[in-house]
Amino acid sequence: MSGLARLSVNQMTVKQLSIPELVEGCLELGVPGVGLWREPVRSYGLEATARLVREAGLAVTTLCRGGFLTALDPAERARALDDNRAAVDEAATLGTDTLVLVSGGLPPGSKDLHGARERIADALGELGPYAASRGVRLAVEPLHPMYAADRCVVSTLTQALDLAERFPADQVGVTVDTYHLWWDDTAPAQIARAGAGGRIHGFQLADWVTPLPEGVLVGRGQLGDGSVDFRAWRGLVEAAGYTGPVEVELFNEKLWARDGREVLAETVARFSEHAG
Repeated sequence: MSGLARLSVNQMTVKQLSIPELVEGCLELGVPGVGLWREPVRSYGLEATARLVREAGLAVTTLCRGGFLTALDPAERARALDDNRAAVDEAATLGTDTLVLVSGGLPPGSKDLHGARERIADALGELGPYAASRGVRLAVEPLHPMYAADRCVVSTLTQALDLAERFPADQVGVTVDTYHLWWDDTAPAQIARAGAGGRIHGFQLADWVTPLPEGVLVGRGQLGDGSVDFRAWRGLVEAAGYTGPVEVELFNEKLWARDGREVLAETVARFSEHAG
């Protein structure tokens, strides 16, 4: 099972499994890490989740998600900052050093992308030191441009690094996600840039399969079903010095409709075949 030594399965890949079922399945298959999401963790119980994963000997590689930092309204902005501080605390309790940030889209009625990105920078300036004090790094995740209006005005690694590099690397870095970046021919150079600065805080895999489903959020394909060359991407991040977990994060209703243990086993097999 040495080829799985760096594999992590994100909870959303098999969201039909309860947290105990996910932990049990990972142990049976030799998966050493899990990426967790705040909502199901809160439902099961933060302390209970932390204890279960710790006693199983699994690493929590990331917590998703913080972010949504683009609001114009002062009260809404204050609530977002409070929620992100809570997310940092949750990450620390779970034992992960990486909180993934989905930065947020344009506020209603706004068309000012630059202003939205500057508000993200302002928020990172407040949140970065707090996260570092709790042993947690903020990992800005660029999302595919189709999400820029409503979910994430940070669409490229260039944009993510331009934000992150305003702050110390132990406070703010980036997440490299193949689903969002596979199309961008500037990404290899930006991965090298991120690696040189010690800012690759997370590496996630999902395939690009068309046609995209309505709503596009649940279009992430199983590894090997689409257009992404995972070994090439893994080579890029490793050449940049990244030695951390390789996390498979899939949002796919067809996968969620199947038996979760079957999907988990398939994901491990596909990782070995296409990215291991």
